[in-house]
Amino acid sequence: MNSADWASDLWRRGCERLATELPEQQFNTWIRPLPPATVAGEGAASDSALVATLRVPNHFKRDWIRRQYAARIEAILTELAGRPTRLELALTAREPSAAPISMPPGAAPAPHQASAHSTEPSAALRPVSAPPASTIMLPSQAPASAKHRINPQLTFDTLVPGRANQMARTAALHVAGAPGVTYNPLFIYGGVGLGKTHLIHAVGNALLKDRPDARVLYLHAEQFISDVVKNYQRKTFDELKAKYHSLDLLLIDDVQFFAGKDRTQEEFFNAFEALLAKKAHIIMTSDTYPKGLVDIDERLTSRFDAGLTVAIEPPELEMRVAILIKKAEAEGTPMPEDVAFFVAKNVRANVRELEGALRKVLAYAKFSHKEISITLAREALKDLLSIQNRQIGVENIQKTVADFYKIKVADMYSKKRPASIARPRQIAMYLAKELTQKSLPEIGELFGGRDHTTVLHAVRKIGGERQKNTELNQQLHVLEQTLKG
Repeated sequence: MNSADWASDLWRRGCERLATELPEQQFNTWIRPLPPATVAGEGAASDSALVATLRVPNHFKRDWIRRQYAARIEAILTELAGRPTRLELALTAREPSAAPISMPPGAAPAPHQASAHSTEPSAALRPVSAPPASTIMLPSQAPASAKHRINPQLTFDTLVPGRANQMARTAALHVAGAPGVTYNPLFIYGGVGLGKTHLIHAVGNALLKDRPDARVLYLHAEQFISDVVKNYQRKTFDELKAKYHSLDLLLIDDVQFFAGKDRTQEEFFNAFEALLAKKAHIIMTSDTYPKGLVDIDERLTSRFDAGLTVAIEPPELEMRVAILIKKAEAEGTPMPEDVAFFVAKNVRANVRELEGALRKVLAYAKFSHKEISITLAREALKDLLSIQNRQIGVENIQKTVADFYKIKVADMYSKKRPASIARPRQIAMYLAKELTQKSLPEIGELFGGRDHTTVLHAVRKIGGERQKNTELNQQLHVLEQTLKG
């Protein structure tokens, strides 16, 4: 086997090994689309070190592969080659016809960043969950101009990952790695304060870091409505088209505000079609899934649903704790884990409420000159805890769910088992476990003296179905917002 064939075979075998170690979706997204690495060396019989150069299409993919896969790739190639093999990551040369990209001052990578090689030993491959958390902002992460309306602080690094946002975050990462290729449009829905806006800004920041000249725009749906009204009054719809139809990435929040506004929907439909035709990417957020939107033209909702629709759920306990600890550290005042658990157990609605509770605790500690403790947190949040305990009780949950599904409250305690009653009863049990501090036996007692195993079955059943059933998930969102409102 000659030197070129041997090098090519080494990379092929390395990819085959990596494919067995990585989840299929990760391998197909980050490794498979790349061209084969070039391997430089003296030939199969030499003992000299090898250098494998892998070309990637953009900065975002380069940085992601360096952080997540480079160490393992080097280890695999070293093992297969029988000698040290170093991985170099280089950007693919742009097409001659492409517009040149000028990096902002300070954005060029340092010389040592051109290689994935490190003097540290290669780490074993770990499941990819998130980029390393960091509040350090690179110069190239700042938007090229305020016209983008992108918040430079809202990046993938500053987003706390968890089960609640796993699907949406993964989809957003795919879009950031290959805009205009997959999941177009991307439709993200969920209740208020769950991180939808953070996620779409993160995609915008990732694209602007790689391509500072990219035409990216973030706006709230009300701003688009305002632009339509203004251009309608002035009869300047060519200006509207010039603004929106030429974008590379459109990020638009709360499209449910288009409801009942026919001219706005018409113009958004035109922009939508124009952007998809030129392979620009569109990411939208809403408080409900596309088919749940009211007073919006069906041809629009069908297009919203044509790409990928994903939900962001209220954060689970562990994720709420992680959010509190991370945000407290960002404020320069570390929060003890036991205090974070106390706050997280009592503030369940969304990230925005968590941030509000954190600010109260930090301010109370500062003004009272006391260390942060559970006692201090309980005192700082006494009004919030009092309101919550008054508003969300099992009885309130039973009444709200009964009204929603049009059954009698008495059916919550009865032994009746038809699906029209048993299903709402299970949903009420699930919400009682999620929204109150009651134990399973206590909840069972309040549902007509049922055994705690019956409650546990209901909680697991509804929780599992929520991940798969879009309609049920939306109903639960409505019930949760009603109870917390």
